[in-house]
Amino acid sequence: MSENVSFSLWCDFIEREFLENQFKAMVEGRVIQGATSNPAIFQQALTNASYQEQKESLKGKDLKEIYENLAIEDIKRAAEILLPIYEDNPNDGYISFEIDPNLCDNSKGSIEEGIRLFKSIGYPNVMIKIPATKAGIVAMEELILQGIPVNATLVFSKEQAIDCMESFKKAYDMLKERNKIELKEYPRAVISIFVSRFDRKCDEIFRDKEIPMATLGIKNAQYLYKIVKEYSLPVRPLFASTGVKGGDLEPSYYIKELYHPYAINTAPLAALESFIELKVVDDAYLPSNEELEDYFKMVKEAEIDIEAVAKELLQQGLEDFKEAFRKILESLN
Repeated sequence: MSENVSFSLWCDFIEREFLENQFKAMVEGRVIQGATSNPAIFQQALTNASYQEQKESLKGKDLKEIYENLAIEDIKRAAEILLPIYEDNPNDGYISFEIDPNLCDNSKGSIEEGIRLFKSIGYPNVMIKIPATKAGIVAMEELILQGIPVNATLVFSKEQAIDCMESFKKAYDMLKERNKIELKEYPRAVISIFVSRFDRKCDEIFRDKEIPMATLGIKNAQYLYKIVKEYSLPVRPLFASTGVKGGDLEPSYYIKELYHPYAINTAPLAALESFIELKVVDDAYLPSNEELEDYFKMVKEAEIDIEAVAKELLQQGLEDFKEAFRKILESLN
């Protein structure tokens, strides 16, 4: 699966007016090959005036139903715009839509919502986005078995990456046995490896320990990238959380440093625009396994427990998405 698949750039933003203008132009120009969304992105988007008329028409309905009506209209439009890319190459051309983050520990509820949302949207190039919790990983496996593309999100650790890949492998093996289908016919998946949150969490400690800053997220992402590739499944590593917040880093830093074949980088608009201005970019250096081991040994010697940090970041990510979802529903009341 990993052979001859190049780097892809996706857009980590969705909003109604943006879809019809800049987004459409970037897709038609093949500047981007896909897109992602999450509750925090929709929380920002739904404050815009372009949604007001539809909001008024939905008054009186259940708040979650209102949100889904608004969001699904955007997801459908993004899927429609991206469809030609998907039809040319089923490794790209997707838009991701996240299930209710409050279902993160409910596998049955996640499965039911994932199937319902995928059917409601009605496009084949939609990935149902599910947090990579224990319950979420169970749900992902079932969605793949149902033929639904999956985005495993909030992946920070080796354990999460392996658990996701083992679950996907099990589902693909069952599909092959059940339907006698070829690998190229399998529903696609991505593993969303979160990057910059590691650096925002640990950079002050790194500075005090005289370790190069803004490196932990990169090295961890490269380590997980290698794990995903080794499985040779129709699953791609997707680098997420690649925006720069404060500091001296240029906006496209996390795109350039993770510009690896077979990978996807989903980036916010500022990072995308900065990267596009570069015109030509060489593949980033990918450290050997030994180099990565030496790096993580240095981190451990600095008394940083990367596994504990990863667990903390996962919990924080889950809480952030739940809070964004809560605020969306409050705003619709």
